[in-house]
Amino acid sequence: MKFDLVAIDVSTVPMRTRMPFRYGIAKLEALPHIFLKARVTDRESGRSSDGVAAEGLLPKWFEKHPDTTPEQDLANMHRVIVRAGQTALRMQGFDDAFTFWKKLYDAQAEWAAGQNLEALLWHFGVSMIERAVIDALCRNWGVPFHQALAENRFGLDINSIHPHIGQDAIAAVLNRKPLGTVHLRHTVGMSDAILAEDVEDRMDDGLPESLEEDIKTYGLSYFKIKVRGDVEADVERLRRIAGLFRSLGLADYRFTLDGNEQFHDVGTFGAFWDSIRGDEELSAFFDRLIFIEQPFSRKIALSDELARDLRAWEEAPPMIIDESDGDLEALPRALEGGWAGTSHKNCKGVFKGIINAAYIEDANRKAGTERYVMSGEDLVNIGPVALLQDLAAMAKLGISHVERNGHHYFRGLSMFSDGLQERMLEHHGDLYHRHADGYAALDVREGRIQLDSLNRAPFGVAFIPEESPYFPIQQWECPPIPQP
Repeated sequence: MKFDLVAIDVSTVPMRTRMPFRYGIAKLEALPHIFLKARVTDRESGRSSDGVAAEGLLPKWFEKHPDTTPEQDLANMHRVIVRAGQTALRMQGFDDAFTFWKKLYDAQAEWAAGQNLEALLWHFGVSMIERAVIDALCRNWGVPFHQALAENRFGLDINSIHPHIGQDAIAAVLNRKPLGTVHLRHTVGMSDAILAEDVEDRMDDGLPESLEEDIKTYGLSYFKIKVRGDVEADVERLRRIAGLFRSLGLADYRFTLDGNEQFHDVGTFGAFWDSIRGDEELSAFFDRLIFIEQPFSRKIALSDELARDLRAWEEAPPMIIDESDGDLEALPRALEGGWAGTSHKNCKGVFKGIINAAYIEDANRKAGTERYVMSGEDLVNIGPVALLQDLAAMAKLGISHVERNGHHYFRGLSMFSDGLQERMLEHHGDLYHRHADGYAALDVREGRIQLDSLNRAPFGVAFIPEESPYFPIQQWECPPIPQP
């Protein structure tokens, strides 16, 4: 479809977590959540349609500068979104969505090169526009995201990015039937209570407050455990987690470790890994490890020096990049340098994720193994839009277990209006249910969540929320971090 992008509007909703979430060098307690709406017009029929994207603006992830304030981080996120939106509105007359995305990607990259902005951050601005346009086009066509990809309505030309990828690998990704359910891989944050008895000041808000209660409530069997790089502290914490799993009789659990860029060379991380892996009490526990996520700082993760040392480490555990996956060449550099794959998050780009999936599919086919992997992670994603669109992409990518933690750190969709919650329950009653306290909450059963309704929707979500006033992107001011 040849289309014009005629408007981009933004709305902001302030949010606070029900409990703090500690990740890396940051602790999250409040953030602004934005909705971005785009209107496209079919140049042949003249028919217009709106699409939406959403994201919580999370400081200290896109950029992890210890010397900047959360407000400064937020200002940079605002800046890359506004810049991408204004650039997109100037670039009219697109033959297809892929061409639109690539032109916007290239223009944003050129601008960011002179702004000292990391690729992970500037591409986030592109991804917000990209997601809203994808949604608008799917609504215009009246088809869901997975079908539009299978029919290549977006005009994806993956070989224009990576010419050597085989057509069989590309077809396998584009034609993949979307998953109907996924395992929820529950994040165990560094400040999270492990046992129920560890909870000091109870909220008693009707939701679990410890890992023990989460497992009992949701039937969890997949986990993502954050480590801090302190052998003694991490071993003690992992022992407690392993002991909890044994006491609850978990037989088929699996887990990943998140290194949160804590390490700056292979030798230091290798010593840390040998110390925790060699602990006798954790021997059986580590047999359930799937992979380790980004233990090395993004500053050196794709360097030639680290690649040399990583390839020489014969007993290295499988490791994937996450924060280092900022541009289209990051994954090829990572696989060449000894990494085992990457993560997908919609905030890193939808089409980029599809391209990466094809690259990994092709690498596995050529190697005759399943060594290379793509995981599903998130940034405390919640509905009514961001979570659903992210899951729609995960379903199409065939990622069977996905990190989800927004349901633990937020009280369902209680921060939104009753009307919006009722619409979510009406249109996505397989994914959400009514909590005993009346609000819409994620419906996790036996550790799984259902995806059928979002697979039927244009791009995950069946309707466009109108929670607060939308303003043209040129008039959208940087939102403040919500205060108590």
